[in-house]
Amino acid sequence: MPQHTVKAYGDELNQLTAEVARMGGLAEAQVADAVDSVARRDIALARAVVERDARLDAMHRDIERKAIRLIALRQPVASDLRRTLAAMKLAVDLERTGDLAKNIAKRGLILAEGEPMPPLTRSIERMGKLVSMRLRDVLDAYAAAEIDRAIAVWNTDDEVDEHYNALFRELLTYMMGDPRTITAGTHLLFMAKNLERIGDHATNIAETIYYEITGQEFTGERPRWSPDAAEAAPEPLSPV
Repeated sequence: MPQHTVKAYGDELNQLTAEVARMGGLAEAQVADAVDSVARRDIALARAVVERDARLDAMHRDIERKAIRLIALRQPVASDLRRTLAAMKLAVDLERTGDLAKNIAKRGLILAEGEPMPPLTRSIERMGKLVSMRLRDVLDAYAAAEIDRAIAVWNTDDEVDEHYNALFRELLTYMMGDPRTITAGTHLLFMAKNLERIGDHATNIAETIYYEITGQEFTGERPRWSPDAAEAAPEPLSPV
């Protein structure tokens, strides 16, 4: 293959990776802003999150189109093929992450019209910060091709589950104690579930990074939270 062709091929791969990283930065901002809009009852910010989702959708389509073109024209193999496929898979996870952030913002708009529920919105805010941190860490791992950071995110999948279960119980307690909180509590429950699903997408991304770098799949089940497991504090799972 002529040298100029090899360089052009490498440039296309690098551009694809850079576009996924940019999409990741936007998705990360969407999650953080959605949670912040709920915590601060910021209607303008919530509407901005909803409107910005269209940009994530467009980026997803563009990355997918470029990846398919690269496969068709360059016929990549081995690590280059894994890198291309990883870009497509990550774009899907990031687009869905954006959809979940948009859903949180939409429910935040509804809650902003009712009575404040500071204790519960603070719980959502804490869970949102945890999920945002995991998303940021795994995207940094992708940008730097650091497999250890990706594994660290994968091994902490149960932390988000633990927060979700605790928040679920807290919300049910409020709703049973005061029926007037049922409507708001239901919206908050959906927000918590959306955050838990964003955490799952961060774990998906970690698995994709591992595959892209090593060419191998993770084996075994993801770490899952349970009361017994929390008390026993087992060692994190390791990929093999």
